[in-house]
Amino acid sequence: MPRGGKKGHKGRGKQFSNPEEIDRQMKAQREMEANGGAEAEAEAENSSEESEEESSSDDERRRNGVEGLIEIENPNRLSQKSKKVAEVDVSAPRELSRREREEIEKQKAKERYMKLHLEGKTEQARADLARLAIIKKQREDAAKKREEQRKEKEGEQSKTKR
Repeated sequence: MPRGGKKGHKGRGKQFSNPEEIDRQMKAQREMEANGGAEAEAEAENSSEESEEESSSDDERRRNGVEGLIEIENPNRLSQKSKKVAEVDVSAPRELSRREREEIEKQKAKERYMKLHLEGKTEQARADLARLAIIKKQREDAAKKREEQRKEKEGEQSKTKR
């Protein structure tokens, strides 16, 4: 039972379409099918009030949330603008990010160091060469010792054979 004298939605009056309006819509539809729809569609939109209401409701549906309620011009907001193919300059150099720049600098520095290292101009290369020279000298001394010991053994063996 309704409270406070309010009526429900079920008792509302019904709206019926005008027969003349139905005829106009059917004619427009036939013309649209026959002509491909370009001219007939424009006439149908101009003549019918319902199509105008639908288009305005489409605009309302496009704006969701707060955007439809408040018009805001935010200078900090970047709008996504699509560029045309003619406007895009492919030959222009691309800006590198900080990480990419640092990575390239790091690789170049490593290549320079390796080049100097191979030429023997770095401190590490000098230390390596000095170490190699010492090892070479030790090996030569060890080889001489072995040679002397071998000769002594041969000398002793030749004395014992006689």
